[in-house]
Amino acid sequence: MTIKSFPLSKVYGLLEPGPVVLVTTAHKGKANIMTQSWHTMMEFVPPLVGCVISGRNHSFDALVATKECVINIPTVELAKQVVGIGNCSGKKVDKFKKFKLTPLPASKVAPPLIAECYANLECRVVDSRMVNKYNFFVLEVVKAWIDTSIKNPRTLHHQGNGVFMVGGETIKLPSRMK
Repeated sequence: MTIKSFPLSKVYGLLEPGPVVLVTTAHKGKANIMTQSWHTMMEFVPPLVGCVISGRNHSFDALVATKECVINIPTVELAKQVVGIGNCSGKKVDKFKKFKLTPLPASKVAPPLIAECYANLECRVVDSRMVNKYNFFVLEVVKAWIDTSIKNPRTLHHQGNGVFMVGGETIKLPSRMK
């Protein structure tokens, strides 16, 4: 085995296990979409998700004001839209129109679901104590949706600098966890 020093600025790409998601918010009558990959599961029941949303992001203000969002999980078929959404601001662009995505009404929150996504998680902010210091929100998933026609979703996993790994292959091993 040969090991060498690794740049600290690239550690993110080694640890990022979760799929890239599209977060929808709605504020002052306008829905927005942002690409996001800094999130983590925190609890199983109720499902809690921690996520970082930059204060420079248009969605940050909407999430602070409304305390609601939807985490939409796209598959690799939406890769170009995912990157395009991440490279423009919702202050200037209607991302649903520009990227030809279909908003669907959510059942428990105001922001819309994205019809083309494999799964949609309606969320409410339940803890904002770390927002001022770290832009870290704790979200509770209050309703979950899944497209049952997609049998083996291939999700995107960001590794930094425009590089993505595509997930999809699964294996099952014995486990005592329930």
